[in-house]
Amino acid sequence: MENEVLEFDIGLGSVNGRSDGDDDDPIDIDNPLDDDDDMGADSSAAAAASGSEIYLPDGDLLDLEPYEGMEFESEEASKAFYNSYARRVGFSTRVSSSRRSRRDGAIIQRQFVCAKEGFRNHNEKRTKDREIKRPRMITRVGCKASLSVKMQDSGQWVVSGFVREHNHELVPPDQVHCLRSHRQISGSAKTLIDTLQAAGMGPRRIMSALIKEYGGISKVGFTEVDCRNYMRNNRQRSMEGDIQLLIDYLRQKNSENPNFFYAVQCEDDQFTGNVLWADPKARSDFAYFGDTVTFDTTYRSNRYRLPFAPITGVNHHGQPVLFGCAFIMSETEASFVWLFNTWLTAVSGHHPVSITTDHDVVLRSAVMQVFPETRHRFCKWHIFKKCQEKLSHVFLKHPTFEVDFHKCVNLTESVEEFESCWFSLVDRYELRDHDWLQAIYSDRKQWVPVYLRDTFFAEMSITQRSDSMNSYFDGYINASTNLQHFFKLYEKALESRNEKEVRADYDTMNTSPALKTPSPMEKQASELYTRKLFSRFQEELFETLTFMASKVDDGDEDRITYQVSKFGEDNKPYYVKFNVLKMRAACSCQMFEFSGLLCRHILAVFRVTNVLTLPSHYILRRWTRNARSSVVIEESSADVYTNYLESQTVRYNTLRHEAFRFVDEAMKSSADSYDVALTALKEAAKEVLNAAKNDGRSSAFSNGRNKVASAGDKGTEKFSSGTRVRISGQTLSEDDMDKKIQQLRNEVERASRKCEVYRANLLSVLKDIEDHKLQLSINVQNIKISMKDNL
Repeated sequence: MENEVLEFDIGLGSVNGRSDGDDDDPIDIDNPLDDDDDMGADSSAAAAASGSEIYLPDGDLLDLEPYEGMEFESEEASKAFYNSYARRVGFSTRVSSSRRSRRDGAIIQRQFVCAKEGFRNHNEKRTKDREIKRPRMITRVGCKASLSVKMQDSGQWVVSGFVREHNHELVPPDQVHCLRSHRQISGSAKTLIDTLQAAGMGPRRIMSALIKEYGGISKVGFTEVDCRNYMRNNRQRSMEGDIQLLIDYLRQKNSENPNFFYAVQCEDDQFTGNVLWADPKARSDFAYFGDTVTFDTTYRSNRYRLPFAPITGVNHHGQPVLFGCAFIMSETEASFVWLFNTWLTAVSGHHPVSITTDHDVVLRSAVMQVFPETRHRFCKWHIFKKCQEKLSHVFLKHPTFEVDFHKCVNLTESVEEFESCWFSLVDRYELRDHDWLQAIYSDRKQWVPVYLRDTFFAEMSITQRSDSMNSYFDGYINASTNLQHFFKLYEKALESRNEKEVRADYDTMNTSPALKTPSPMEKQASELYTRKLFSRFQEELFETLTFMASKVDDGDEDRITYQVSKFGEDNKPYYVKFNVLKMRAACSCQMFEFSGLLCRHILAVFRVTNVLTLPSHYILRRWTRNARSSVVIEESSADVYTNYLESQTVRYNTLRHEAFRFVDEAMKSSADSYDVALTALKEAAKEVLNAAKNDGRSSAFSNGRNKVASAGDKGTEKFSSGTRVRISGQTLSEDDMDKKIQQLRNEVERASRKCEVYRANLLSVLKDIEDHKLQLSINVQNIKISMKDNL
């Protein structure tokens, strides 16, 4: 899509048919010029939008009716007079045609007509190659009312023709202010608009203040459309010079550090106003935490003065982290595609698993083009906020609607339950035909939690708002922030966020959380996760004490289904499918898939099946204290005791599963089968005891034999069925051979213990290096902060 001129309202929110908060799409009672208007736009409407002054006739001409031969000092005077007459009568005017002098090209004749003159010209050449997204209403009805003026040799302008009659109804006096040619923003109104705009008010609230000030909408002299356009033009003029300040700032940052990335969008060598940048820390953070991304366009709404869009994520402490920033002056699909592609260049082309944006069709199209494999979600919090605006009348009439709406979206556990609850809700409150509700229902797979739980979004709770959405710069950028103050506030926000992360790192590395249970799993998690994430995991683990897990289906040989429910709440079961051999579980709540932490339901199954520690595949590195570590240390191999527990648990569960299956089969058969099974169990028990006694001897013999065979030379003889063996020219008896094997086994064990000690020491040294590196980083940050505070 080619770039086009848009009504981008910085801080007002209505662009390309989209609006936020205070600024809905306004309705223009007298439509703008039709596409076939070739002779020029209505200057009064343009002047109202831009704020320029309009020529007014002298007082003695205000009450006159035009007549042929009437003279004026200039063309502007004649136009102003006819417009004043039209206001008094009740119609809008426009310039229809003109005639120029062949001698010098100056205009020597003008015709002013009623705005309803002529008919719309359907020019196929002008419309066939472009789609008209918002077709205008037909307003021209062939009205013949007009005023023609000619310039005399004396320089005076004289009326050469006047048609009084109209073929349509005229507008009553209380609606004249809606006609395009009569909408004018006076000097005093401009001053008031500028003052209220600086205070962060939107056009709707400003219009309310003007109506109260002037005593009615008809006395204000213009509409909300004109107020909005005037505010937009003011901001665009002020931003033109400020954008250059932004580019200069980014150039300076790049010269100080070449890893500071920035780019500006240009079309045909023309700057479009769109800028993207990512500092070195943002690019580095994406490598660790770029699995889920939020593109936050909240700051372009009418609550703010800046078309600002940060790109954020979540770090290992659950805090918002910055991946890049953008200034967006042109919100076309092409602009967003450019922005996303450019940002991918800054972060080495790695696509995130998921991305969250505001509910916007243009953004959706851009995301589909640039991130075809990424799961795209609309921010649920923004949809709830928009619901308060779109359904305000329902909220007032039905106080229980908001609670019911939240329950339907947040607390339903399956797609079927949500669908049933939704239709019950809209029927109960008679909202089946509500356009906005129908629109968000059509997009339900991109914002309702039950459709999104199978994808990672790094959120600890499905029912709560994302911490990263619209929060990174909260408290720094507000309704009165302009671009000149932006840089200072931007850097303060970065410093504050970095300080909070350093403090969280310090607390994680230098304090130990209080354990609530003797579980080895809780101790393991406390040593792996950051403090905040451990607190969240501990909450889930502790809640397992109130849950029961019972087997409901053995499935195949190694996959069992458990029903998990809270005591006293058997009507709200969750189902966990557990693969005993692979130590993998899947819960119907899908919390692990959504947040990366195991839910209380799976942990309850682990408890009843004696899984004592977290399997390594359920420990996401991005949630651990070593998330930023450049030294890759596998947590499962760093703790020999943890390895031992895991292997013992797997063997225990496997044997128990097979034994129970054997017993179940025996109990289903006859008494003879029972006797056979019991005899088999006794024989198996004897074999297990014998195997346990001979395990050490046979293992040592096997290891010793391999060792001797590999250590011998050409004179070495292979073992045979005899009782003596010849090694390196020596013949050994069986007793001597056993002693030699035991000696070699002891040497192997000593060497193995030494290797284990060396390995443990190496891991300890690497961990100390990482801890020291983190401590140095904390100290450096603290020094920087203290120096800035002193300054």
